Amino acid sequence: MITKYMTGGRTTAMAALLLLLLLPAGCVGVEQTATPAPIPATTAPTAEPTMEPTPRPTKVPITQERLLEVNDFLYQLQRPRPNRIGPTAFDLAVVSIAAAGNSPDVIPALKQSEGGEKIILAYMSIGQAETYREYWQSEWADNPPAWLDEPDETWANDFWVRYWMPEWQSIIYGSPESYLDRIMALGFDGVYLDRVDAYWYYQDRDGRDTAAREMADFILDFTAYARERQPDFLVFPQNSEELGTMFPDFLAAMNGIGVEDLYYGYPRAHEPSPADWTAEREAILDQWVAANKLVLVIDYTDVPEQIDDAYARSAARGYVEYVTDRSLGRLRINPGHEPD
Repeated sequence: MITKYMTGGRTTAMAALLLLLLLPAGCVGVEQTATPAPIPATTAPTAEPTMEPTPRPTKVPITQERLLEVNDFLYQLQRPRPNRIGPTAFDLAVVSIAAAGNSPDVIPALKQSEGGEKIILAYMSIGQAETYREYWQSEWADNPPAWLDEPDETWANDFWVRYWMPEWQSIIYGSPESYLDRIMALGFDGVYLDRVDAYWYYQDRDGRDTAAREMADFILDFTAYARERQPDFLVFPQNSEELGTMFPDFLAAMNGIGVEDLYYGYPRAHEPSPADWTAEREAILDQWVAANKLVLVIDYTDVPEQIDDAYARSAARGYVEYVTDRSLGRLRINPGHEPD
């Protein structure tokens, strides 16, 4: 600091001058300067060393064949920590956008982590608005936009949305500030779309006959936009698997699907789901498998026998199982079903 060397004041300056006058000229180092040797004209100047940034590994496109090699996955939305997920051997992880920490370096590093290569999907709710997302504006509570509907009675801070309206869709994708574009900029391999079943809400409540087709078209337009920018971008809807049988173009465009409570968890966790309900869903999911789509199954139970049963039944039909807690709040590895 400059002030450190100025604290002597006038007394220090005068003492230094007197010392210089008393010393012989040859002893005063500041006056003794050697003439530098001439540098030969042929000698090139020495370049200053520079630090080159470590290049990221070249991204290998994710083909459907590679995707179908996935045999285990993780689903964690609350407090997903890359430093804990990285050492695991899960082939695929569904996490919230918070896992990236707003850094474009975190997700690419997680995909190449010490536990092995991983496919990383970002969770997105497209049929409901969430008050804890960056896009939410506080004034909407008192002055809701036309697309914002009633709150969800089950999940606090979630609101149904009229997803077919362009104003909502522009929040989801289409500009650098949109939800999807931010996810892509952070390096995620794809997205996992929740509340696709919002079409049932409007079909049942309002008798909206076009609701299913409008949801399928929303996702198809969203997918086309993403793949114009990243051709191997992955898109997985969650639940509403029947859209794949209703609309062949929808099934063709999706990479796979995730379904909840297929064997355990509906209507209550730790209990078997109704057998006829399970059988009906299996018949539809088998069509996804036949179309070479990856089917991810999430069941909610802590009962060891139920956990084993869920994994066995999924494997027998070509699905990939993960049993966890309804809160999706921890990295859970089930004994006997560890990722490999």
